Formats: sequence, C-alpha cells, structure tokens
Amino acid sequence: MKSRWMIAVVGAAMMVASVSASPRAGAQSPAAGTSAETKAKIVIDGSTTVGPLAKAFAEYYMSNNPGVNITVSESGSGNGAKSLVNGVCDVATLSRFMKPEEFKAAADKGLLPVAHVIAFDGIAIVVHPANPLSGLTLEQVRDIYLGKITNWKQLGGPDQDIIAISRDSNSGTYETFEQMVMDKQKIAPRIEYVGSNGAIRQRVQSTPAAIGYVGFGFLDRTVKALPVNDVHPDQQSVLSGRYPIARPLFMFTNGYPALGSHVQQFVTLYLSPKGQEIVESIGFVPLTKY
Repeated sequence: MKSRWMIAVVGAAMMVASVSASPRAGAQSPAAGTSAETKAKIVIDGSTTVGPLAKAFAEYYMSNNPGVNITVSESGSGNGAKSLVNGVCDVATLSRFMKPEEFKAAADKGLLPVAHVIAFDGIAIVVHPANPLSGLTLEQVRDIYLGKITNWKQLGGPDQDIIAISRDSNSGTYETFEQMVMDKQKIAPRIEYVGSNGAIRQRVQSTPAAIGYVGFGFLDRTVKALPVNDVHPDQQSVLSGRYPIARPLFMFTNGYPALGSHVQQFVTLYLSPKGQEIVESIGFVPLTKY
C-alpha cells in the first residue's frame, strides 16, 4: 500500500515547495467590494470521477461568494491536465497523479503543476443487482477483462456471457484500473468502452450480464458493488488500506495559489468541516475527520 499512497505524499511536498501563483483571473487575491472581485472566475476541467465533487464544492463556494463564477467541465483526467498546461483552466481535476510527460509539457511552458489531494476514493467492481455472486478476487476481475473468463457460470453464476464495460483510455479511472487490477496487461478487444463513470453505471444497471467499475461517488442501489478479495468497498476499508483498488483524488493548479485568493480558498475547501461533509455526502473518503 505504501507505493499507492506515495503520490499523495509527493503532491503534498510539491505544495509546500511551490510559492508561485496561477496567472489566471480566478487566482487573483480578492478585494472586498472591488470590481475585480465581482468579475472573479474559476475555470475547472478534468476528471468525470472528481466532477461531482468539484461541482458540489463550486455550488457551496458560489453560494457564499456571490461575486465568484465557477464553471466545471468533465472532459477526463488527461484533458484536464492538457487544459492546465494550455492555460485554459485554473484548476485541473484528476483521478490520478499527473504523468511525467504532462509535467514536462508544463515545464516547457514555464508552468509548475501543484497537486492538492482533496479526497480518497475506491474503485468498486459493480454488477447488476440480480447477479447472485457475493464477491470476486482481484485475479478473477483481471481474467474477466483479459477475456479468460467469459461466462458467469465459470464463477458459479448463471449461464450468461459476461458483458464487461470499461472506461475510455483517457480516463484516470481507467489508468488506475489498468495499473492496480490489470497489472498493465492489455484489456481484451471484446470489452466495451464508455466515456464516464455514470455511463458505466447506466450500462450495468440496465444489463443483467454486465460488469463494470466506478468510483465510490457513483455507487447507488441501482448497481451491486462486489467485495474484492473478501473486502467490502467502503470508507473504512479504503482508509485502512485493506481494499485493494483505491487512490487519491486531485486538484492541480499552476503553482500554489496566492494565499487568500479565491482559487486557494476553493482548492483547500476539503480541509474544512463543510468540505468534509460534502466529500462524505457524495460517497468519497475525506482526508480530515472532525
């Protein structure tokens, strides 16, 4: 588990080491009653996993800061990183850490991406509620996506061909799944790909023979989350390190935002009691405990 959480430590170290501020308007220090504040804008782009959390943070922040306009797009972790590098957004949301090549692209433009770990998340293996299986091993999940296991009867289930659903390759959730479940082995050609966590949930809830994987924030009663290696996917199993498919969730900025700026207050909202409440209400695992 040490290597899994190491990226969170790296992100924290980067925040301490960096002192530069984002050049976009949203990163400017607020001045009460000024026209600059009334025009303040924060642009967010990236992960569909982090999207619901970013939107909930944005709604709460704007309700307490009427002069601030926050827009949230969900184009995927890879596109979020590109948006930050290209100066299109103030905050990039990623469900994985930035890649070396993304850091290099930023450095080539004189930018310094800084990681803010805002929550922990587990990736749940989900099936239709009618599926009788009570759990899977990590190896069984891998074999399904490798195409070695193709029928539920091979796992003690009904005689139905398995319809396995995956996220698209631009997704941070896909890359986490590829690393932690697939051990970087190639997913079988027969696997279906969709563009969001919500799309996987929708496909699984309407397809009795389907299996997919989603972030904790997308679990509800319309799908059945299976224990993996006899560990149920929940907050405690993620915090304890027992659940085998878990990761931090990130917001990235160009440099550490100016202290007191709207961007700085927004990306540190997770540290407040209200931020923790929002994280938990969506189904993710908060870093803080009040």
